Amino acid sequence: MRILLVNDDGINANGIRSLQKALLQAGHQIIIVAPDSERSAASHSITLRKDIQAKKIAENEWAISGTPVDCVIIARQKIVTQPLDLVISGINAGQNMGEDVLYSGTVAAALEASMLGHKAIALSINAYKDQNYESATAWFMKMMQEGIDQLAKANQVLNINFPNIDYDSVKGLRLTKTGHRRYYNFVTINDETESGFSYRVGGDKPEWDFESGTDSEAVNNGYISITPLGFKLTQADAYPPLLGWLEDKQLLEV
Repeated sequence: MRILLVNDDGINANGIRSLQKALLQAGHQIIIVAPDSERSAASHSITLRKDIQAKKIAENEWAISGTPVDCVIIARQKIVTQPLDLVISGINAGQNMGEDVLYSGTVAAALEASMLGHKAIALSINAYKDQNYESATAWFMKMMQEGIDQLAKANQVLNINFPNIDYDSVKGLRLTKTGHRRYYNFVTINDETESGFSYRVGGDKPEWDFESGTDSEAVNNGYISITPLGFKLTQADAYPPLLGWLEDKQLLEV
């Protein structure tokens, strides 16, 4: 297969390189188009009113001075001239579960690819340091051998999170829904004066709500979670009360 690899950790990150090596060994054609430096939490942002530099650093490898979504857009419109069979984003250094999917550049790159009509998968590992990429990569290659790429569809992303444990310790796979998490001490004040202050966003490790059936519950219990994500943002159950209010206040357009 012809596969595009993207990420938000940067083109030289261990996760994307581990994946590249394994996929090449399996006989796939791999094109990497990734940020030239870390762009974590870039979400679905694109770069406007500023030139973006694309640098070819090796055969089928491009470093982009933009966001993960920028990488997908330029890969599709300029760099990759032949049809793609699959787009994979990751393996991310850190989980993308629950609300994290809204901040994640990893997930956003996969979503952009799917919006452009490609099959797309996002991969993340549940650890901020000492990530076991060998285990996550081996498990994903097993999933590829079993045809998980055939289950991906346009306008949908398969969001996969791996527990940070050895290959033989993984209990299996679970189909999940997105869970919930909270970050505490989310902002760190670095310096403060009478005229203002400087700060960083980061905070402590998240506190997860391990509701049954969620991605966080599965990964916490040693399973790989697979969560299908899509674009149905409209909340249909909000229509009846809103419609009633519009009618009651005679604001409904006739």
